[in-house]
Amino acid sequence: MNVKQLQKFCRELQGASEQQWQPPYNVLVYTLGKNNFAYFKTSEPERWRFSFKVTPMRFVELTGVPGVKPARYRGRYHWVTIVDIASFPADYLRELVQWSYDYARERLPRAKRRELFGQ
Repeated sequence: MNVKQLQKFCRELQGASEQQWQPPYNVLVYTLGKNNFAYFKTSEPERWRFSFKVTPMRFVELTGVPGVKPARYRGRYHWVTIVDIASFPADYLRELVQWSYDYARERLPRAKRRELFGQ
C-alpha cells in the first residue's frame, strides 16, 4: 500500500474528513466529528510518516517493530508512527486504521453519531 492508497482509504471511511491541521500546516489529519483517527506529516524530513491510535497491547507490540515508534507528543496516549507505510502489509495497515477509526466513532457524542450514522 502506498501513501495515496492509504489516504484514499482514510478519506472513504464513513463520516471521515481530511484537513490540514492549523498550526502547524505540515500535518494532514483525518477526523470523525472532532475526533482524530490518523494523520500524515507532509513536510521534510518526516514527509509521509503516518500516525494513528492503537490499543495499549498493540502499542507495545508495534513499537518493537523496526520502522515504528511512539508518535511524537501523542505516544503516551498510545499513538504510533510508521516511518515507511510501504513496508507494512496492506491488510494489516487497514485493520489498524479501522480500529483507530472505530475508537474515534465510539467516542462521538450520541447526537453526532446519529447525525453521521443514523444510530
